[in-house]
This record gives sequence, C-alpha cells and structure tokens, in this order.
Amino acid sequence: MKSINQMKSQRLKSIDIFRGSCMTWMILTHLIDWWTNAEFHWLHPLAIMIFDPIGASGFLFISGISISLSYKKRLNKVKVSNDYSFRIMRNSYFLRAFFIFLIALVYNIPTAIALNNPAMIWTWFVLLTSAVSLFLAWPLLKTSKLIRIFIAISIIVLHLFIVSWLLPFQGKFNILGVLFHILYNDIHQDPILIFFPFFLVGTVIGDIIYEVINPDIDENQNLNFKKKLLIPTLIIGFSLIIFGIFLNIPQFLRRESISWIIYSLGIDITLLSILLSIEKYNLIKTNKSYKFIFYYSYYSLTIYLAHNLLYFLFLNQLNLISIWIFTAVAFISIGLVLRAIYKRWGGKASIKVQVGKLSLGIATRIENKLNKKYNVKVN
Repeated sequence: MKSINQMKSQRLKSIDIFRGSCMTWMILTHLIDWWTNAEFHWLHPLAIMIFDPIGASGFLFISGISISLSYKKRLNKVKVSNDYSFRIMRNSYFLRAFFIFLIALVYNIPTAIALNNPAMIWTWFVLLTSAVSLFLAWPLLKTSKLIRIFIAISIIVLHLFIVSWLLPFQGKFNILGVLFHILYNDIHQDPILIFFPFFLVGTVIGDIIYEVINPDIDENQNLNFKKKLLIPTLIIGFSLIIFGIFLNIPQFLRRESISWIIYSLGIDITLLSILLSIEKYNLIKTNKSYKFIFYYSYYSLTIYLAHNLLYFLFLNQLNLISIWIFTAVAFISIGLVLRAIYKRWGGKASIKVQVGKLSLGIATRIENKLNKKYNVKVN
C-alpha cells in the first residue's frame, strides 16, 4: 500500500488515467461519427448514450479537480516564494483561460464556415466550455466546499427553468433567440449551464484530495484516506447513479435531461474513486498501461486539436465491424506517436504546457513592470 507522501511526491496516476480515458473516448466517438457509413449511423448516438459520462462531462469534472489541486499548490508557493506573488498567480490563471478561450474560438471557425453562419463561432464544444468554466471558477475557488456544491445544484435547477423558457426561441433572430444561442447554441453539445456544475463539483473533490494527500494539514491523513475520501465518494457516486437512473428511465441516457446530469456525475465520482483505490492499494500494476494513457492526458489539448485531421481518412466508409478495427488502430497509433513525441520533445510539444508557460511569463513581466513603476514613484 502506498503512503500518502509517496502519492504526493508524484503525479496522481488516477487523474491522468481519468483524463486520458476522457480524451480517448471523445476522440473515438468522433471517429465513429465521421467514419461509419450511412447504414450504421445509428451506432454513434448509441455509443454516446452509453459512454457519454466519461466524455466532455468527465473531462470537465477532472479539469475542476486539477485546477483545485493547482490552486492549492500555487497558494503554498506564494507563501514561500519571494518571486511568485498572488497577483502573478491570479494573472497567469486568467491569461491561461483567455488563451484557451481564443483557441476555442479559432477551433470553431471551420464549423462556422461549413454552415455558412458566423454565429457558429460561438459553439459550445468542450474547449469553449472549459475556458468559460475557468473564468467562472476563479472567485469560487476560495469559497467553502458546501457553497460550491450549493452553487452547482442551483445552476442545474436554474438550467431546467431557463432551457424550458428559451428552447421555443432556438434559431429565432430576437433577444430570446440570441440568449438561447449564447447559453446553449445546441443543447446536444456542451453548454455551460449543463457542464459547469461538473467542473465545480470537481473543484470540491480536488480540495478533498489535496487535504488527504497533504500531511501538513492532518498528520493522520494516511489513516483517514479511506474514511475521508474513498468511502464518501463511493457512497455519493453510487447514490447519484441509482437516483439518476430511477428519476427518469430511460431519459438518464440523454444529456438534455436532469437525470443524465445526476447519473453522469455519479459515474464520474465513482470512476475516480475506483481509480484512486487502485492507485492507493496497488490493486493493479498500472505502470505500462498508465504510461500509454498518460500521453493522452499530457497532450490532451494538442491531440484534441490535431485529431480533426483524421476526419477525411475514412469518411462515411466503414461498416459495423471495420469501424472498431480502425478506431482501435487509430487509438494505438496515436498513442505510439504521442510516446515518440514525448520522448523527443516532452512539454515543448504540449500546447497546454506552452500556454501555461506563456501565461506565467506574461504575468511575471506585468508584475515586474508594476514593481518598477511603483519603485520609481516611491523614489
């Protein structure tokens, strides 16, 4: 069994495996959509209904956990470093969110061109949802876990009223039609009011994980790992799954229903708990398989942007058997390419890493200029 200090000293495999799995599924579901011929187009919505909880919702959930862990670690860095201030931390956070926002808008341009509709630049693909979630989450990261849970629940309830009010105006050129476009655009994509709660709940789970893996907070955390994290999350996760299913059968498989939100959140929490258990108690030796899925996590933004190049490879050509063969080949091939890239260039080839470095560099320059300006005025 791993000690808490061992888990703290390295990347949490659970988070990388979870994020890598989300990226894998999002990519493979796109390939299924693009590559199957007209006779088997029913396969894509069926696969979406079954595995959707580990797609965009799971990605935003694990992103919230990562942001929370990063926020806590950077706060500690502010306390011990003379060269890293809270203002640098805040500015680099917002700059990172801004750059991801710009990338998301650029990513949406081909959709707007294909549909001959400039308004489709504002489409709730997961990149845009991630960027807006980052902006919205910052003032909430310093609030208590209970407040964030309350806000997440409130947003879900608010969504039910707003979508029923605005849905009749979808596609109409009036104030309410524009408002629907801003908030939802297409309810089958990843609209912010449905998916931000996943991000927000993720920040709560991230806080709990940080408290558990940080022995400076409680010296008995090693003994309380099961009591404070695993058991509560498993109970909550399973309860949400059961409640979501029986709340509205079979609508829990359709993302436009509240039962899907509850069910999917339960799946995400439960899956993370299982992965944490495997990592904590060494139930499965994950070194080789982890390293392979790790590349999908480490290069998540890069591969999400680049995988669109596969669109025309077998466009509408594959049947029910060949689609699984070629998507498996694609998954393995992409993983091998990412491994080769990682060994040769490491973080230099990661857009996510480079965005982080760029944001920190700009924030540091701004801070240095402000300090020089302040010193000149004082002197």
